[in-house]
Formats: sequence, structure tokens, C-alpha cells
Amino acid sequence: MKDKIVSAEAAAALIRDGDTITTSGFVGIGVPDLLLKAVAERFAETGAPRDLTLFFAAGQGDGKEKGLNRLGQDGLLKRVVGGHWGLIPKVGALAVSGRIEAYNLPQGVISQMYRDIAAGKPGTVSHVGLGTFVDPRLEGGRINDVTTEDLVELVQLGGREQLFYRGFPIHVALLRGTTADPFGNVSMEREALVIDNLAQAMAVKNSGGLVIVQVERLAARGGLNPRSVVIPGALVDAVVVADPEDHMQTYATAYSHLFAGQFRAPEGAAPKMALDARKIIARRAAFELPVNGVVNLGIGMPEGVAAVAGEEGLLDHVTLTAEPGVVGGQPASGLDFGAAINTDAIIAQNAQFDFYDGGGLDLAVLGMAEADAQGNVNVSRFGTRLAGAGGFINISQNARRVVFAGTFTAGGLDIALEGRRLRIPQEGRARKFLDAVQQITFSGKGAQAKRQPVLYVTERCVFELRPEGVVLTEVAPGVDMKRDILAHMGFAPIVGDVVEMDARIFADEPMELARDLLHLDLADRIALGDGGRHLFINFEKLRLRSLEEVAQIRARVEEVCAPLGRRVDVIANYDGARIDEDVEADFAAMVKALEDRFYGTVTRYSSSAFMRMKLGETFRRDAAPHVFETAAEAKAFLERR
Repeated sequence: MKDKIVSAEAAAALIRDGDTITTSGFVGIGVPDLLLKAVAERFAETGAPRDLTLFFAAGQGDGKEKGLNRLGQDGLLKRVVGGHWGLIPKVGALAVSGRIEAYNLPQGVISQMYRDIAAGKPGTVSHVGLGTFVDPRLEGGRINDVTTEDLVELVQLGGREQLFYRGFPIHVALLRGTTADPFGNVSMEREALVIDNLAQAMAVKNSGGLVIVQVERLAARGGLNPRSVVIPGALVDAVVVADPEDHMQTYATAYSHLFAGQFRAPEGAAPKMALDARKIIARRAAFELPVNGVVNLGIGMPEGVAAVAGEEGLLDHVTLTAEPGVVGGQPASGLDFGAAINTDAIIAQNAQFDFYDGGGLDLAVLGMAEADAQGNVNVSRFGTRLAGAGGFINISQNARRVVFAGTFTAGGLDIALEGRRLRIPQEGRARKFLDAVQQITFSGKGAQAKRQPVLYVTERCVFELRPEGVVLTEVAPGVDMKRDILAHMGFAPIVGDVVEMDARIFADEPMELARDLLHLDLADRIALGDGGRHLFINFEKLRLRSLEEVAQIRARVEEVCAPLGRRVDVIANYDGARIDEDVEADFAAMVKALEDRFYGTVTRYSSSAFMRMKLGETFRRDAAPHVFETAAEAKAFLERR
């Protein structure tokens, strides 16, 4: 065993012309800035190393000079294979102008490729990317015309289409940890994430390459608890100690005990959001939060959902996650994105994507830069502006439900709130709902094929992807549908039974959303009336997502009806209600069982023709589908009976 502590300059000198390098980091977390700076300075001074291939999963940069932006020099890079490009505009400019070969692959796939390369596999097989720009039948993930080699291949396995992402050796890893001993054992106790450090080190070591790790401090030989070691010294060739300015915990925070998980923040520690377009959108998206479910919140507009969940007291009732490995707690935003406070666990990024890809997410709330008539969404490419997909494809393609969140137009949009009504003094310059998106990052056709529920939430309206197409379902109070919505779209959506968005979204006081989502008001929703002659069931704007919620309703009806010793006629209000397909059959069976035990005549009503149709389908076999348009019609039917 030898002392592996070297200078940054000595470490940079280990990289040869033509090497393939990989780097750790997520936005500004875990980025080995000192090592990247040393490589960039060596190239500027000597012209070496040159013609490197850069292979990275998450975006690593501040959108200006830091992170991988340091490598954005002509001649230093020959090829880049990356997941998210939006934070590295200097490297992105090389790609868009065709000065380097460049690929944009799903972040989660790249994260998993590290493990497969480490295991000596020829590449990674995944369903992730089918139907998107990564699919070789579309663009194959290639960013420009000088990029000709196919890294993605369409294959058939077990009678199903899959994508094969070809692996390749990686010669150098530039990673980051907290503490190292002279043998190269590295811990990460002060880092906000562990990301893919272990898998990257293994991939490089088994490729015959070099692993270089930046840390902030040293321990004595044998001074690290082996259970704290994330990267074993057997995998590490060199360790570089960085000064604090090159080793910030995130690009916005030098160090936070909360991000490191050393302490928990008191409830309500996060600042309250101002009531603007971003919060309006986040509030409407929060209505979709599944109680006891697992949720991913994307970067940008969806970050506000975490703040709204905190304000509404919902963080204890939902598990929020972020793709680099955050489980539980409240994710941070901006250049702190990827970090979180009050977490339950921090796991490896590749393991998080395993969970996501297998369908573990109950809900994903993601950004929406462009959407089109087919339900496709683009967040990755806009002419010469290259954002990259990041984890968007993995997450959106595999979540059980998806909410895309974004303003209705972009560029100069101004809104005003007047008594819980929305007014638009100035429209945005750019349309976001187009006839066809510039690049398919999410496939509407793919979502329809697997009946994946999809919503598109804006500050003024909500659309839903249904088998017949994109349907306008909700409009904000105060908004004129023709003037403020249809006139600013590149396609004509299907106009369904449009209802007003919940007025509470547009008021500054808390929405009391916990009451709705936790069904704390079932005693008010299910009660006897008319002197005990009728049971009134008010499901207005109720969202049923789980078997637990179905059981809560059954228990409340039993509580009211069991002591009566007689049957009771029922009037049920389904205005604005939503019943997930996953629980439709169980809900219908539960209602049938209650009818057999307690009910006389049952009538249901909803002003929505779509909901009346759905109720007719749901109850067709198991219960009498007496469904009317108004409460008066439903009650009149009972009286006639």
C-alpha cells in the first residue's frame, strides 16, 4: 500500500490524449471542481490532454464557468456522451456547432451503464427511451450531423422491443468525496449525495484505468470506519485535497448540516413561496399527490410542489424523492437542487433509477417546455439551445402517473390575481402548446398505449391526455377560454366538460389540502339527511387513488348505516371526482357490497358527461348505474321511486 496523496496538477498529468473520462456530480453537488480546473489549465498551457471522450450522467455545472464548463475548449474534447446538458453551455455550444461528436442519452441509463461496464457486460438493455429522440428510429440520441456512430440499437428480447446502449471502456474517473486516508479509502459524510461514485470507480478500474478522487480532508491510516467508506482504496489511484472554495457542498451552499443529514430542520423552516404563476402551478399539481405514495419532483417549475406540500402539512404523508438518490424529506431548489433536508435515506443514483424504471413511482411532476397535439413533451432541445433530457425520460416513461407543469406561454408572461380570479395583463411571447414539438422527450403515443394517466398543468388551465387526444378539462376562474387559451395554441384541443380550477389555488391563505387528500372530512361527505330518509354521499372533487382510500369510504358508510337496521336511499355527488383506473374495479365491488347490505335505491349525478360515462362503465356490471346530470334530477328520481 502506498501513499496516494498527490497535487491537482500531478493528477491532471495522468490523463492522456484520447482518453475516455467520467466525472461525478449532480448540478453542483459532488463535482470535483479542483480536478476539472487542473485539467482545463493544463490544456490551456500545454495543449494536452486533447481529444478526450467525456462520459457523464447528471448535469454538472452552474450554467456559467464551473463544473464541466471548464472543459468547453476547442480541442480538449472530441466526443461527449451525457445525460443533461443545460448547465454546461460551453460544452453544449461545441456540440450544437458540430465541433465535437455529441450524444444525449437518458441519465438513468448512463448511471446504470457504469455498473454494466464494471461487470464486463457489452452494454445496457433497457426499455427507457423507446419512442423518444433516443430511439434509433428517430435520432438515436445524436445531437449533430458529425456524430455518425450508433450507440443505441433497437433489439427484440422476449418478444418485446428494447434498446441496447453499447458500452465502452472508461480510462479515467474524476470523483469526489469528503475524507480520505493515505491508502485512498474515501468516505462521503459531508456530501449531500453519494451519486454513482462506487459504480464509476469499479467501471474504470475494471477497464484498466485510473481513479482520481478529490476530498476536503485527510484521515490517518486506518482512521476511517469501514462502514463509512464509499469508495474502497483498492479502487483509488490518486487523492487530491481541495481548498474550501473548490469543494462547496453545492454551488449555492458552502456547507449545510441539514444537507449532510447531521440534523433535522424544524417543521416550517423552509420559506413560504410567493403567490405567483409558479406557485399556482405547484398548488394545482399538489392536488395530485398520492397519500403514502412515492413521488419524483423535477427541476425547475415542479420544485415548488415540495414547498407547497410543506406549507400544507403533507410531507409526513408522501415520500418525495429526487433522481440522484434522495428518499423522503423536502428537496431543495435552484443550484441546491439534488440536496434535501429531513431525508429518510440517501442511496446511489443507479439504484434510484432501478426503482424508477421498474414502476416504483406513484407520481412524477416534471417540467414542460413544449407540448403538442399528440401529447408529446419536449424539454431537451430548442433549435440551437441544448438542454438535454437528464432523468426526464426514465422518470416520465415509467411513473404510474405524470403531471407536466409549466406556464402556458413563455417570455414576458405577466399575471394578476384579483379576488381569487386570474387576469393576464401581458401574454408571453412564445407559445408552448404547438402542433408538433421540436424534439420528443416524452411520447404521448407511448403513454396512451399503456394507459398512463397524464396531466398538463399551467397557471390558467389543465389538459388531460385521453385515448381520443389532448383534452382541455379545467380553466382558471377569470380566464376566457377562447381569448386566453385557444387563441394561443398551435393546435385545437378537444374541449371536454370544462370545470373551474379550484378557487383555493388562487388565494394566499393555505388551501387545507391535507383535509382533502387524507379524507379527513368523510364525516361531512357521507351523512344522513332529510330526517334520516336519505344517505347523502358527496364525492365532489374527491380523488380516489388507493385501496386504502376505498376502505376508508366503506368504513364510513358502515359506521352510518349499520345502526339503522333498515335500508336507506342514496344520492351520490360525483361532480369533479376522479377514480384511478387501478382502483375502479375495487371501488365498484365495494359499492355493490354496500348496496347489497344497506342501500335501497341509489342515484348518482355529475355535471360532467365524461364522468357520467365513466360511472356508467364502472357500475354497469356490479351496481345499478342511475347517473344524472344534476342533484335535482337525482332526487326527483328517488321521489318517483
